[in-house]
Amino acid sequence: MEEELVPLMTNDRFMFSCSASVPCFTECCRDLNQFLTPYDIIRLKNSLNLSSTEFLDQYTSRHTGPETGLPVVTFKTRPAERFVCPFVTPTGCRVYADRPSSCRTYPLVRMASRSRETGKITAYYALMKEPHCQGFDRGRSWTVQEWLQDQSLLIYNDMNDMMMEIIGLKNQMKPGRLDPELNERVYLALYDLDRFRTVVAEQADAPPESVLSDDLSLLKYAMSWIARQLMTLSQPPEPIHESR
Repeated sequence: MEEELVPLMTNDRFMFSCSASVPCFTECCRDLNQFLTPYDIIRLKNSLNLSSTEFLDQYTSRHTGPETGLPVVTFKTRPAERFVCPFVTPTGCRVYADRPSSCRTYPLVRMASRSRETGKITAYYALMKEPHCQGFDRGRSWTVQEWLQDQSLLIYNDMNDMMMEIIGLKNQMKPGRLDPELNERVYLALYDLDRFRTVVAEQADAPPESVLSDDLSLLKYAMSWIARQLMTLSQPPEPIHESR
C-alpha cells in the first residue's frame, strides 16, 4: 500500500496525534532521505551547542541537487537500523524543540510556487497518509492554519520561501550545475554559517556587528549575498578570502 496525499485548504480539518502512546511511535523517523534547509541547520546546531562546521561534519552528508544544481544537505542515517534519524531515541526525538521543518509539518506536506509575474509565493498543503502511521483518527481536530501555528512553522516557512527565491534565481541565471568555486560559496553561505561569519567579518564591506552576531540576520544577509553572486555570473565573482 502506498501513501495517500489528500489536498487540503487552509481551513480544512484533519485529525492527528503523535506521542509515545501511538503504536507506530518513531516509525516516521526511519527509512529517511531527509533534506535539511539552512534554517533547519541553524536551529539544530544551536540546540546541540555545536558550530555549523561541527554539525555538518558529524551529522550530515553533502550532495548536489539533481534538479536545482545547488548543494544540498541530508542527515547521515544509520543503515544498520533501517536508516534511522541520528537523533531518534526510544523515548522520542532528542532535538524535538528544534526539529527540522519537514518533521514539524508532518503529516502535512507543503508545496510552494512562485508567480513569475508578481513574485508572490503561494503555498499548498496536502495530508500525507502513510500506511505505517496510526496517528490519524485520534487526538484533536486541526485546521491547517492551527497546525502551522502549533508546530511553530511560520518562521521555518518564511526562511524556506527565501531559499526558494535563491533556487528560482539560480535556475534563471544558470541552469544545471554550478562551477566548483561558486558551488563552494553557496554551501559556505547557506549551510556553514559560522564559517561564513568568520570569512565576511574580515572583508572591507563586512556587515554590521548586529548582523554578524545574530544567526537569523546573518542567514538573510548570506542569502542576499548569494543572490548577488548569481546575478553577476557573467562577471568576475566578488572576492572572498578565507584565512587559514
